[in-house]
Amino acid sequence: MEFVLYLLLGACAGVLAGLFGVGGGIIIVPVLVFSFTLQGFDASVLTHLAVGTSLATIVFTSINAVLEHHRKGAVQWPIFAWMTLGILLGAGVGAKTASLIQGPQLQKIIGVFALIIAAQMALDLKPKASGALPGKPALIGAGGVIGWASAIFGIGGGSLTVPFLTWRGLPMQRAVATSSACGLPIALASALSFVLLGWHDPNLPPHSLGFVYLPALVGIAVTSMFFARFGARLAHKLSPRLLKRLFAALLFCVGLSFLI
Repeated sequence: MEFVLYLLLGACAGVLAGLFGVGGGIIIVPVLVFSFTLQGFDASVLTHLAVGTSLATIVFTSINAVLEHHRKGAVQWPIFAWMTLGILLGAGVGAKTASLIQGPQLQKIIGVFALIIAAQMALDLKPKASGALPGKPALIGAGGVIGWASAIFGIGGGSLTVPFLTWRGLPMQRAVATSSACGLPIALASALSFVLLGWHDPNLPPHSLGFVYLPALVGIAVTSMFFARFGARLAHKLSPRLLKRLFAALLFCVGLSFLI
């Protein structure tokens, strides 16, 4: 039964990845926390296990979303390259930061973040373009901050990367596409860090690879890889306003449940 949940979760995450340029982690992490709690996983590791597993699934989600966006010529590869330099360092530091936070406190931090993203989506808050894109040092710095935060929250960074790129003058579709590409190094570096940080933890359940739970990873990856391309196609055809509002309502409930 849990595997069916992982398959459905992967489908939702894939659509979100392609449609909004997010890795789907903002919804994967809360659902995994709920699922792992019902399965009786140790409370000291289940939140970190949810975050690490989410990041590992984003590797698969990002690959297919990026291929579809690249096929449409929307990914800005020079921006991706310079941001990735900062992302790789920031993601490792962020994973280490998350490992030092106790599970209940980490859930509250994720809950606050979910509420912030819900408000941003519901109100359609977008920074006004401020001109040309920043230089290489600023792109590296932005990548570092985004990588650090993404590793803590278990996300692909789209909810941070897209606003940053649109603020610096990149059109929305190109921002979403480039954000999807940036999600890949974020997920790779962060997931590997969570594997290493949890490698010797005695409280992990069977079938775990560090702080990555393999049954959930496989189930989510199977469907997310297909639905990411579907979401990317929708991003180039549909106005996502209604979907954003519905997604914001869901995030608000998720964030509130983590804080109560």
